[in-house]
Amino acid sequence: MNTAALLPLLLLALPPVRAAAETEVWAGQVVGVAARGPKSARKNPGSVSVVARQDLEAKTVQSADQALNALPGVFNRRGKGLMDTSSAVTLRGVPEQKRTLVLFDGVPMNDAYTGVVSFGGMQADDIERVEVGRGPFSGLYGGNAMGGVVNFVPRRPLKRELTLKLGGGGALGPGPAMERMAKGYLAYGDRLGRKVSFLGSYGYKYTSGFPADLNVQSAAPTAGLSGWEGTTSNTGAPRYLIGDKGDNGWREANLALRGWYDLSDADKLSVSFTHTDYSYFYGDPHTYLRDAAGAEVWTYGSVKEGTFLGGGGGRLQNSFSSAYDRKGESYALRLSAGYIDTLKSWYVTPASASALRSGGAGKVSDTPASSLNSEAQLTLPEVLPRHSLTGGLSYRFSEAETSENNLADWRDEQAKGALTYRAGGKNADVGAYLQDEIRLHDSLTAYLAARGDWWRTYDGAAQQPGTAGYPVAYAARTGSALSPKASLVYNPIEKTTLRASAGRSFRSPTVYELYRTWTSGTKVYQGNPDLDPETVDSWDAGVEQRPWQGLKLGAVYFENRMKDLVYRRTVNASLLIYENAGEAFGKGWEFEAEQVFGTAGRLFANLTLNDAEITRNPASAASVGKRLQDLPEKMYSFGGDLKAGRFSFGALGRYVGKRWTSDANTDTVDGVYSSRDPYFTAEARAGWSPLEGLEISLAVQNLFDKVYYDYYLAPGRSWFAELAWKL
Repeated sequence: MNTAALLPLLLLALPPVRAAAETEVWAGQVVGVAARGPKSARKNPGSVSVVARQDLEAKTVQSADQALNALPGVFNRRGKGLMDTSSAVTLRGVPEQKRTLVLFDGVPMNDAYTGVVSFGGMQADDIERVEVGRGPFSGLYGGNAMGGVVNFVPRRPLKRELTLKLGGGGALGPGPAMERMAKGYLAYGDRLGRKVSFLGSYGYKYTSGFPADLNVQSAAPTAGLSGWEGTTSNTGAPRYLIGDKGDNGWREANLALRGWYDLSDADKLSVSFTHTDYSYFYGDPHTYLRDAAGAEVWTYGSVKEGTFLGGGGGRLQNSFSSAYDRKGESYALRLSAGYIDTLKSWYVTPASASALRSGGAGKVSDTPASSLNSEAQLTLPEVLPRHSLTGGLSYRFSEAETSENNLADWRDEQAKGALTYRAGGKNADVGAYLQDEIRLHDSLTAYLAARGDWWRTYDGAAQQPGTAGYPVAYAARTGSALSPKASLVYNPIEKTTLRASAGRSFRSPTVYELYRTWTSGTKVYQGNPDLDPETVDSWDAGVEQRPWQGLKLGAVYFENRMKDLVYRRTVNASLLIYENAGEAFGKGWEFEAEQVFGTAGRLFANLTLNDAEITRNPASAASVGKRLQDLPEKMYSFGGDLKAGRFSFGALGRYVGKRWTSDANTDTVDGVYSSRDPYFTAEARAGWSPLEGLEISLAVQNLFDKVYYDYYLAPGRSWFAELAWKL
């Protein structure tokens, strides 16, 4: 029976618990991400969604980004499950994490080196809500917001509370899935009088994982060997599956301390500190090869034992933030600052030609980085009749340096040998923005916004000892970007909202793209300090209808014109260099429907269509006319929830279409290692509260045990049971 067709039947028998992690924005709900200030949903100028705390609590969220799985226009890539360090959240048909801005309590989380986001360390249990704004938002937020903005907002206790959560799980069925899962969470918070509140929390996650990284070789096993399996590459070339790199596991610990002090009814101060320490690791590798006597075989021909080995990695990071808010009779002021200190961000690569299970040569790469973000924002709600102005100044500084060292024993990342490579640089950005909210009519509001950013990159350098042409020092460089945006919100009748917006967004080149130059064999892979920012010109128009209590229907059409996309161009046989070479055009639709049945539950469904292709690319002529990489053409999700007395139930079905790894779309074969398969997965959860404040729940992920690849082998069906106790 078709599994996609089966899920609606399950919904009737097992109605959902907000497992979609999506509380859609209702007419009176206040949202801040789209207008740089609180707005009711009917007046909000952007296409927004909100994931509320009750949704997070009702769903078994392994990582904070998974809370966004079922939102329209949002693609969350997490191919390995909890162990995936290359997970990404992208919006509105604009691929890659570096083009979607992610904030935690207003502080940018995109790292200084590559622009990606480390979702490991964001505790879902500490989050009050998640706001998602789709579309171009550089006019308010600066760089990286080409596809939109995601803001994770931490929770603040209103009274004394103690929360304890303990959980565990493992594989459920014959397929490989996450084993020996464990979770612990402890939090204590209180409100002292009317002025002071605080929250401290500690979270721990662990799984021994499963064999997600396979050993697939192009060289055929020699005569007399058995156990291997014939397969292909994602382009259809013959390949041979000979083993795996062992169970890929994960270990994570997080500490958070937050405090709030109300100096007066109008003055509020908040401070925050978080500490994150996570690592991934590999168990013993497995060879499928056997000789005639049945003994294990780890090498043949040009294939060495080192190809079976997987190196571990991890991150150690501290984050600090503070904010001051003052609300006067005729103004609102916000001052904020955040500092992210990545002490270690490392991974180990065993030498494939010489490393053995018992040790041998390898290499460790470490990229410490730091970023400072500060902002001052002033809102004047009645500065002119029917006008509300919001303006601000921001400053961001970031630096990163990566170094690579030889290891005598790849199993010990602490025993660093000779330096083999180093590169790094610094960025500074000053931004100024102004937004005018104009009430043209009681039912018609316009938003006009513009932001200017001036950035400087400097102290760029690369060193590769013993290689001709190094060290390399790069001259300082400056650049600027102007990001305008205009929006209209029209409410012709109380139950109908029409929206349209247009704007430009940009992304400054990262330290990696500017300065990461290295040599491998006879080829030089060169960064380019002369790169310009990428830009996207976008517009959208949509309608939101609420024909009766609890029902919301929505549709949005959008277009994106992307320019100066950064590509690595092959200059000649020995030189490859980053250039602003790519242009692309994309269009699409977002449809959604949700029916809320008071406090009893809800049903929802949404559909996202993306049609985006490269229109110009001198760096890769074969990519012209092809689909953008890592962007599904179609996504849909449906599900619901039910709460009946002491019981709650939930289910979610999610489909993600085919994605391309190659810019020329040559990876046409699915169902093999390194392919990006289309897939449909389902999950379900049931909870029981025998006592007030106590809940026992059981969740099943990948309910139908779907086998698919998201480059790596994706996790199969698993179960997770949790006890949550709140006082």
